[in-house]
This record gives sequence, structure tokens and C-alpha cells, in this order.
Amino acid sequence: MNSLEVLIVGAGFAGSVVARELADAGRRVLVVDRRPHIGGNAHDEVDAHGVLIHPYGPHIFHTNSQRVFDWLSRFTAWLPYEHRVRSVVGGVAYPFPINRRTLNMLYGLDLDEAGAAAYFERVREAREPVRSSEDVVLNSVGRDLYEKFFLHYTRKQWGLDPSELKAGVAARIPVRCNDDDRYFTDTHQAMPRDGYASMFANMLDHPNIRVELGVDFLDMRRRGADRGFAHTVFTGPIDAWFEYCHGRLPYRSLRFEHEHLADTERFQETGTWNYPNDHGFTRITEFKHLTGQKHRGTSIVREYPQAEGDPYYPIPRADNEALYKRYEEMGERESAVSFVGRLAQYRYYNMDQVVGAALAAAERLKS
Repeated sequence: MNSLEVLIVGAGFAGSVVARELADAGRRVLVVDRRPHIGGNAHDEVDAHGVLIHPYGPHIFHTNSQRVFDWLSRFTAWLPYEHRVRSVVGGVAYPFPINRRTLNMLYGLDLDEAGAAAYFERVREAREPVRSSEDVVLNSVGRDLYEKFFLHYTRKQWGLDPSELKAGVAARIPVRCNDDDRYFTDTHQAMPRDGYASMFANMLDHPNIRVELGVDFLDMRRRGADRGFAHTVFTGPIDAWFEYCHGRLPYRSLRFEHEHLADTERFQETGTWNYPNDHGFTRITEFKHLTGQKHRGTSIVREYPQAEGDPYYPIPRADNEALYKRYEEMGERESAVSFVGRLAQYRYYNMDQVVGAALAAAERLKS
């Protein structure tokens, strides 16, 4: 290890992007990850039945950042894909996010775009100021749509009432007066043509990068094996780095139930169906919609949010943000360590936002 200059903990988006940028700049980098694969939660693999799946739930790439898209395009070709979601209410699958067609189907109406806008204006509950996710949704679509599509889904997903979550959670979901049923409207919407694992392998394929998998960094640090590096980039939970000295930051975890359906070419109409009011799971995703793969069978995954397990989502509440700030202040005093990524920065980042944050961190390190 004496020939290596930078230690990067985590081989997901944050760690891999920083590693490649530093390697291209001539730095010698060691990347470690406790899992047996690269790619973090975005890792994909072929299941026992020959279907390409995402073991940690669906990862759908979308961005408005030309810089991020161009940077990733160095390591993958793309398969155009626009994600569409249905939300099951009362046994009927409705377009989601809520649009004009959702209203017409749900209430037996025949609204045009102007009529849909007028409908939303009529039923909305004005909230001022808008502080919580509940405020956002009621202010936009009113109580009935809130209770049918948002309230119980949020309770399952976060283990909290929407009134207990910051406004930004619900603000991520638009409401439309037209028939646009795409979940995202970003300029670039695509999937890595050969999968995420291939893209990450290309990203880390550099003579200045060494990757070691199955390595627990905290155990590595206890043994003193992290010493001797000029700098460390940490992409894990920031509270773990500081040994939870101020208490644990709350995260929401997930349990995944994968299933293969032989001789079933299509299980559902679109890539993801939400179940806000029924079942213990929040959604079912069918991977062949995302990947464009041809196969006589199909593989799906059900997602069950839970409190315990690997950290997936920082829980966006004011008290959690205050606790994170205490760790952030400690991190700013660590001149030989950079904290990058969703867990290290306690941010509800999309994948492109993680790439952007990693590129910015690499620029600071290179300078």
C-alpha cells in the first residue's frame, strides 16, 4: 500500500467517480468495499433464470446535467428509457404522478388541461407557510387525492406521517394537468446499455486504481491498515466514521423480495406499480421494462421499507438535519478526509446528484 496515495471507501457512484477522476490526474488510488461487488446499491446482475435484475431495487438514471451525462458516457453506451409508474387505488391502476387522465379515470370526469388545472385549484387546501410534505401535497391536490395516493404510501416508506417529513420529500413528485405519464421529465433518461456493473467496471479499469472487495473499512481502521495514505475519501455513513459519538443518524432501510415468473413475458403494464394502501410492500418493479431485455420469463421485486438493516435513505427531518450538522462540523476539521455521497453527506440524492457531488469533490482534491 505504500505506493498508493488515496484511500477511497466505497465502490458505488461517489467512490468510483472520485477514484477515476483522481486516477486520470495521476494519483494512485485504492478503493475498498465491504460488499463482494462494485457499484454499491446500483449494482446489477443476471439472476439464476437469465434475467438482468437490480438486487437493491430499481435504479433508473435521469439527469438534466449535460456534464454528468457526458462524463458517464465515457464508460457506457445508453439504452433510452422513460420510466412510467402506475399507482393502485381500489384495485385500479392509475397514472402516477397524478395527471389529467388520473383525474378523469378516478372521478369519471372529462376534463381538458384547463379543466384539470381548475379542478386542482378548487380542491387544494392552501397552506402557508409550506413546512412539511403534508403541506406540499394538500396545497397542490387537496385531501382526497392526498389520502388515496400519498398518505399511506409515505407512512409505509418512511415510517412517519407526511406531516413529520420535510417539504422536499413530496416536492420531488410533480402534478400535471396534461396526459404526460412519465415519472421523470429530465433531458436525459436512459439505462446503461450493458448494465450498471459493466459501467462501473469500465470506470474503475485504470492502471492507477486498485480495488479490494469484501473489506470492512472500520475493521481495517482498527488494524491500522488505513494509515499511510495522503487522503481518504469516505462514502459511508458519516456517523459511523465518528463512531456514533453524538448518536446514530436515522436511516430508512429496505427488504427486497425477488421473484421469477417462468413463461410470463409481461407481469405488469409499466416498469413500476405503487401500492399506497394495500400490502406491506410499497411497489413492484419488473426489470425487463427497464433493461429492454427479451426473455420468455420475467423477474420482479417487491420492496418492503423497514427501520432496521443497511442504511438506504437519510430521513429528512429537521432534528435529523441538526444532528448531521454536528457530524458535518467534525468532518470539516478532518483535513485528510473528504465525505462524499448520500450517506456521507446525509442527503436524499439522486444518482446524478451523487455523480455531481463526486466530481466537485474530485476537483477540490486535484487542486
